[in-house]
Amino acid sequence: MREARFDAQGSRVRWTEAAGAEPARVYVHGLGAASTVYHAHVAARPELAGRRSLFVDLPGHGISDRPADFGYTLEDHADALAAALDEARVAGAEIVAHSMGGAVAIVLAHRRPDLVSRLVLTEANLDPNPPATAGSSGIATYTEEDFVDGGGHARVLETVGPSWSATMRLADPRALHRSATGLVAGTRPTMRRMLMALAVDRVYVQGASSGELAGQDELVASGVQVVVVPEAGHNVMFDNADAFVAAVAGRP
Repeated sequence: MREARFDAQGSRVRWTEAAGAEPARVYVHGLGAASTVYHAHVAARPELAGRRSLFVDLPGHGISDRPADFGYTLEDHADALAAALDEARVAGAEIVAHSMGGAVAIVLAHRRPDLVSRLVLTEANLDPNPPATAGSSGIATYTEEDFVDGGGHARVLETVGPSWSATMRLADPRALHRSATGLVAGTRPTMRRMLMALAVDRVYVQGASSGELAGQDELVASGVQVVVVPEAGHNVMFDNADAFVAAVAGRP
């Protein structure tokens, strides 16, 4: 396990790492998740094996610290991820990121282009104020006090189902709420506009069961490759691992 400080109090963002060839692949999880759980099984596939691979847990999640006075905005998470990559001496990495982690990766590439050579984004959040769901927008309907101390956290764990709650219950409730609130608020410019303006290789992976990707034509026109994966929903890496690995490997 490796770690890097990400705030003035010395809080640590942590990751596990497998040695291999550069450029590194950096795997980033979504809200209430953990990177190894969502990505280790695909990183070990023959098509992807042999590359240096980092599995980073964002602040408040998994094995990383969860300071109570941290903001947990998308920019905050991106800065913490940058601290991890700087400590690991990673540059020009391929970032493979899911959901909220995809939004964080976009902000990272916008703020620190030296760290990123390619983005593979799985159903990343691109716009603020998404439709109400059991995920980030549902969590953000609670006040922080009600979520942390008023039973909101427990209710959300019941709502999201056993698979997601298995990792969500490992996240700090305050960090989870602030992360969800930051994700709903989005960024200025929006994550979509940042993504469209980036010069790096960009792949957006959409599960067919999730429906049509909003603004797909505009994304494609800006140079984003959109890969729609059949027989898959939001968690493409679980639902159709073969197609997900092909997208990460850059195979049609």
